[in-house]
Amino acid sequence: MKYFCAIVILCCFTTANSQILNAESLRKVTDTSGWSGAASANFALKRNTNDFFTISSNIHLQYKMNKHLVLFKNDIAFQKIEGNKFENSGIQHLRYNYRFHPRIAWEVFAQGQYNKVTLIDFRGLVGTGPRFKLTSSERYKFYLGSLVMYEHEEVNDGITSLQRDFRGSVYLSFSLYPTETISIVSTTYYQPELTLLKDYRISSQSSLLIDLFKNFAFKTTYTFTYDAFPAVGIPNSQYDLSTGITYSFD
Repeated sequence: MKYFCAIVILCCFTTANSQILNAESLRKVTDTSGWSGAASANFALKRNTNDFFTISSNIHLQYKMNKHLVLFKNDIAFQKIEGNKFENSGIQHLRYNYRFHPRIAWEVFAQGQYNKVTLIDFRGLVGTGPRFKLTSSERYKFYLGSLVMYEHEEVNDGITSLQRDFRGSVYLSFSLYPTETISIVSTTYYQPELTLLKDYRISSQSSLLIDLFKNFAFKTTYTFTYDAFPAVGIPNSQYDLSTGITYSFD
């Protein structure tokens, strides 16, 4: 079934969900036009000082035609700690790229998200800016992006007021292909509030993929995020480590 969407068996999963979406993780390298993407259903159970139960679904779609590229992401997750009720989170992201030069593309994106665990009732983003391809090799690829985005954020901590501001979003991304079956992908974001530079967020995500057989790969991903001014009671830094099997289609 060519368009069968994916099952990822999550073997290791620790604490928090990322608050900054790594849009680079959505890009599927392909030389052909048309649809491609992946989907997954994830499950995790962990015990330390508390019992954690997490279930999530992820859908990534990409449409490419000539100089145009459209990306869509929809992630939904439910987390339960001890005997408490489920706390849900979700991200919906739509991005359009127009490549007007072999090494330069213009990006426009819109995103909506919520995360009850980190007390974000709603965060809406719209942004635009250039994306530069820094290398020409097919064995290693480096990209630099510099965008400006408008943010609308509602936080449910009883103290933080409604926030409307402009942020920058600078990212450096690279993809390495040391062999035909191994891929290493990493992206780091820096997102300062443009009128208050000490209010910033940093996110770094790195993934190792090892091809197993057609359309299936072993994948390990580590994500680290830092928010200088999170909601009251939420730690500044959070991390996520996951390992599993992923299925993609094109």
